[in-house]
Amino acid sequence: MSTHPNPRFAGYRYPAEVISTAVWLYFRFPLSLRMVEEMLAARGITVSYETVRQWGLKFGRDIANTLRRRAPRRGDKWHLDEVVLAIGGKRHSLWRAVDKDGFVLDALVQSRRDAKAAKRLLRKLLKRLGVEPRVLVTDKLKSYAAAKRETMPGVEHRQHKGLNNRAENSHQPTRRRERQMKRFKSARQVQLFLSIHDPIANLFHLRRDHRSVADYRTVRAQAFDTWAEVAGARLAA
Repeated sequence: MSTHPNPRFAGYRYPAEVISTAVWLYFRFPLSLRMVEEMLAARGITVSYETVRQWGLKFGRDIANTLRRRAPRRGDKWHLDEVVLAIGGKRHSLWRAVDKDGFVLDALVQSRRDAKAAKRLLRKLLKRLGVEPRVLVTDKLKSYAAAKRETMPGVEHRQHKGLNNRAENSHQPTRRRERQMKRFKSARQVQLFLSIHDPIANLFHLRRDHRSVADYRTVRAQAFDTWAEVAGARLAA
């Protein structure tokens, strides 16, 4: 296994491909740190799960930030939803926004589930995306309507539980990771994990059911090429 010198990986014992693969495995699939450690060990790569965690924090954050900056403009219909997370014995709400194609726009963990929390999410979305949506789709939680009236009064708002399956489904990867980690330990941990996970998930959100096999393989190869460019190394064979 060889790699071209890359200053990002200077001083690290393992080649860039190994680090890139470990980060990809952890954030792409619902795997624990120990599972990634074992998968690498099966390939003759001996690292501790703590090393995988440190790689994820350092390199995963850089990769996610770059992917977020490079992401194309998303759809103008936003779907918002919130789900309850039990963190440290307390109830928190995970607020998430996705576009009409299921790409995650942003996620925010808050202790509140009221208009103030909804307003904070909308303001964060406007600041990050720099544009208002054409349509906002939510369930019937009244907090959305109150927040929308103040932050984007001219935007069409559709409130109907059946229309919001796209946002509700976007919580599934977080639920799977929550079970794998035997619950999250803190709100900060959830927010940090999602800030890395979601841009990576968006890169590999290829909508297989909407493509032919040949087209799917083409866009998948393009996603791997983008990963190699952004991560600074291809995935290990």
